Amino acid sequence: MSTVVTPASVKKSIVVDAPIARAFKVFTEDFGRFKPPEHNLLGVPIAETVFEPRVGGHVYDRGVDGSECRWASVLAYEPPHRVLLSWNISPRWQIETDPARLSEWEVRFIAETAERTRVELEHRNLERHGEGWESERDGVAGDGGWPLYLQRYADLVARQA
Repeated sequence: MSTVVTPASVKKSIVVDAPIARAFKVFTEDFGRFKPPEHNLLGVPIAETVFEPRVGGHVYDRGVDGSECRWASVLAYEPPHRVLLSWNISPRWQIETDPARLSEWEVRFIAETAERTRVELEHRNLERHGEGWESERDGVAGDGGWPLYLQRYADLVARQA
């Protein structure tokens, strides 16, 4: 018997009152300001979250003790329109080291007007994580996942206006 797994993705979007360049800049340069601090795979509190703005860079949390958790890699960096990252977290919410078992998340920035930008986030290929991938999909799609990130991001953009 064989099992066919349909590719899985989660899509979310939000509109912010900011020009596209600023919307992109806030998302990438201030990622640590809107990432929920309780989203933490380290054994200690997070001192900072770093988004390295280049292909080959990482998104990582640095703990108060100096330890680091690299939970995403930058696969494409195209300001101000797009960023593509790997998702290096397994369905057990631990770091995944097998590149074949990583999903990816893409964030696109689309100018609706000179002062409004639609931000579209797609987390795709979740089935690559293997057994238990559905729980990961449900986690990132749920209220505490990408919707929370995008709302906190939009709030930050509004505060910086």
